[in-house]
Amino acid sequence: MFSKSKNFNFSNVKERLPFLLFILFILWFTFTFLIFPNINVFKDTFIIDGEFSTRSIERLMSSQRAKTAVFNSFVLAFVLNITVNIVGTFNVLVTDYYDIKGARFLKIGFLSTLVFSGMILNNGYLYLYGNGGVLTNLLTAVFPNMPSNWFTGFPAVLFVMTFACTTNHMLFLSSGIKSLDFNTIEAAKNLGASQFQVLRQIVLPSLKPIFITLVVMTVQLGLAAFSAPIMVGGEWESISPLILRFTQRPSSRDLAALLSIILGIVQIFLLFILTRAEKKGNYMSVAKTKTRVVKQKIENPIVNIIVHVISYVLLAIYTLPIILVTIFSFMEVRAINQGTLSFAYFTLDNYKEVLTNSSNYQPLLTSVIYSLGAAIIAVIFMTLVARLIMKNRNKIWSDITEQVFYIPWLLPPLMMAIGILISYGSPSPLLFNISVIGSVWVLPLMYLIVMLPQSLRYMKSAFYSFDSNLEDASRNLGASNFKTFIKIVLPGLMPTALALVSLNFTRFLADYDLSAFLYHPNFPTIGIVIESNTNIVDNLNGPAINLVYSVLVIIVSSILVYFIYGRGNVVSKKRGGIKE
Repeated sequence: MFSKSKNFNFSNVKERLPFLLFILFILWFTFTFLIFPNINVFKDTFIIDGEFSTRSIERLMSSQRAKTAVFNSFVLAFVLNITVNIVGTFNVLVTDYYDIKGARFLKIGFLSTLVFSGMILNNGYLYLYGNGGVLTNLLTAVFPNMPSNWFTGFPAVLFVMTFACTTNHMLFLSSGIKSLDFNTIEAAKNLGASQFQVLRQIVLPSLKPIFITLVVMTVQLGLAAFSAPIMVGGEWESISPLILRFTQRPSSRDLAALLSIILGIVQIFLLFILTRAEKKGNYMSVAKTKTRVVKQKIENPIVNIIVHVISYVLLAIYTLPIILVTIFSFMEVRAINQGTLSFAYFTLDNYKEVLTNSSNYQPLLTSVIYSLGAAIIAVIFMTLVARLIMKNRNKIWSDITEQVFYIPWLLPPLMMAIGILISYGSPSPLLFNISVIGSVWVLPLMYLIVMLPQSLRYMKSAFYSFDSNLEDASRNLGASNFKTFIKIVLPGLMPTALALVSLNFTRFLADYDLSAFLYHPNFPTIGIVIESNTNIVDNLNGPAINLVYSVLVIIVSSILVYFIYGRGNVVSKKRGGIKE
């Protein structure tokens, strides 16, 4: 299949036809969903009656609401970059670099955002800090004049996102710490350097390339913040929620497109900075033989105590929402609404209501089917594309193909969603005269599109790590290209493929951002239902249903994360798997 030795030279029509059809499918798919919609965003924004117009820019500049949202997003991105890097770096140091009591327990807590994120995370924080939350009730009992809705606005968004966005540090920076050369650290200590000097002059500078990546990723998260401003932002508004509100009004759709273009331009600029920095970067140590880092005991007893205290305070911040979500999911609705914890209110009716009522478990099934189906198709599709890129002798064609599939990394998903709505809001020949308006498949398709860049990058890396001698031996023994791919190549790629399916699935299981733009009214996803259930006036049982959804999502995600990173997984042990 896509053989290097017989590239574009199949011996018969039967063998050539599937290859040509796949090439045609790639051309159609990339133009229809990755290129044409984004061109239409620019066209719809700047071309009016066939002529270039800056009307949308003038309207945006005259809209105080839009200017405030843009300003808020940039402020959030800047401040979030500081808070996330401080907290995330501290988390990694106390779990992987310094000798802290209970480090494994701390790491599990700090990694909880892998399974507790998005809408369920914001919902969980509301049960602790929101109006009627457990902590809020305790504080108002001590300070009666304290407002019960204190957890709102920019401080609330910053707080939630700070602890929600440290996952990348726990994955990438942790791996960087483990890759340091301990000999260099010991040499510095022997020359009289203090622990702080070693950290500041040896450890952190060695991790500079990773920090640059984390800075760019954090800024992107801050600029595109969606669920946190929706759930806890109150009157404070950022770009992404405003794009959604403008999109829902046809007269303001050009403003939504222009705001999404602004996000896209900033994102491209950030990725350009990242690429330049990576090319100039000095990666890690240059030692030929590295010694694994031995955890450092903090020598100053006072500092040691302070670090331990801060570590466990952070652990409480990370884990208390999960614990409360789990406990409250077994409480009656009135106890949930009052933020009261008591065994007298214990019940299993909440789970019964979700698992036996079709109107309640349908959103869960919808989210599972959408995210799992998109994850599987994305990995299969990108496996074939990666194979084609690796085996194609035309380097220019391969590079262009690869870069086109990276477009969802360059542009924000909201911009691409708006592009699809603009391009295919009415029947189009490119979609065989089908409209996306009122369609069920457009949301999982958007999930699939956003999954493509990561899937392609990981599968391409898996192909690089695969032993090509096995493939050559199979062909020398008379096996066809297709049989060699199925029997030899595919099993070697399976650990990476399974890990990607799991990661993509958990990422979009509780999605709200894309769902808010594209979901079908008859098939809402978990993210949509959780957001609508926060209003107890519309649904008295909504808070209880949200809690059960959250626990079920945490359970499913935890199982998959353990499969990827746990002791017994096959992914990290086999060659080509995604490693921490």
